Amino acid sequence: MKPTPEASPAPFDGGAAPAPRRRRWPVVTGAALLVMLIVAGLWPRALPVETSVAATGPLLVTVDEEGQTRVRNRYVVSSPAGGHLRRIDLKAGDPVEAGVTVLAVLETGGADLLDARTLAQAGARVRGAESSREQAAARHTGAAATLAQALAELARAQALFDQNITSRQELDLALTNERVANQEERAAGFGLQVADYELEQARAVLIRAQPGEGGDGAALKIVSPVGGRVLRVLQESARALPAGTPLLEVGDPADLEVRIDVLSRDGAAISPGARVLLENWGGAQALEARVRLVEPSAFTKISALGVEEQRVYVIADLIDPPAARATLGDGFRVEARIVRWSGDNVLRVPAGALFQRAGGWQTFVIEGRRARLRSVRVGASNGLATQVVAGLNAGESVVVYPGDRVTDGSRVRGLDVEGK
Repeated sequence: MKPTPEASPAPFDGGAAPAPRRRRWPVVTGAALLVMLIVAGLWPRALPVETSVAATGPLLVTVDEEGQTRVRNRYVVSSPAGGHLRRIDLKAGDPVEAGVTVLAVLETGGADLLDARTLAQAGARVRGAESSREQAAARHTGAAATLAQALAELARAQALFDQNITSRQELDLALTNERVANQEERAAGFGLQVADYELEQARAVLIRAQPGEGGDGAALKIVSPVGGRVLRVLQESARALPAGTPLLEVGDPADLEVRIDVLSRDGAAISPGARVLLENWGGAQALEARVRLVEPSAFTKISALGVEEQRVYVIADLIDPPAARATLGDGFRVEARIVRWSGDNVLRVPAGALFQRAGGWQTFVIEGRRARLRSVRVGASNGLATQVVAGLNAGESVVVYPGDRVTDGSRVRGLDVEGK
């Protein structure tokens, strides 16, 4: 029996070290990056907001309404006596000359003017026309004196402005006063022409009412009382008509005024002499006018929404010369902006940047990348821009229409918009 061989001992490996551990830094880095991505995803983003810069500039507070032009001094030529009217050949727009152009021819026959009652009435009309003529002459003299004074003040203001003694505003005021005085003198001259015409017509009727004056059966020529154009022909065909029947309307289309329909509460805040800008009338540039009168009586008007409104007419005189508005005529529509308040160097922001809270006005100001709530004190506003009296400096950015998401300290990202 063979002996079992003994197991040989394991060879000696010289005492080698165990296998090294896996490196852990990629795992840690990945975990940190994942945490950072989660935090960045959950971190509140900056809100995009519209911003505008508070800046100084002019500000106008206006009442914007529609208006209609009309000839300031229009004259309705009526039949001074009853009779048969011959056909009127004149058309609207035809030029007429005061005391020269024959507007209508009336065959009176004299039958209705020979009684004592009509004779007395004709005499009374002559005396009344004489008094009216004297009043018109006095008004024209006063208007001429006012115009001379305005011209002298304008020359004096121009000389002082050339020497840098007075401001441009004072020169503009003197220029405006001269233009208004010029318009008043023209209107007074027009009134004097009308008074002369009425006196002449009254005397002609009185002469024709007296027997033996050669008026019976003769044609009565009615001439134009003023120079200008025919506005409307009211009686064109030949016909028999009584005394006092309107025949034509004449006037000077260059002598225009504007009648503006405004709410009564706005009319109460408008003063005579207020500046008026007329836009969208058909020309390239806006026309300038001045308020002459706010009518004392209002009227009720139903709006497009069916609401009853108390409205009043504001009458304004055009200041620009007729050459600047040659295409503007009687009854034309215009858009009027009546200036209630104006400032030249006003700190202003968009009206949408302001809101009321806790009984006062506040706004959000951009400081760095944060919106900070700030209380301000405001002044005049025209609905688009508002004057800031205190609490804000020129050059600071404000949030326009912030909404409910913007709060004090919110991170915001500004989107510039044009401030108005």
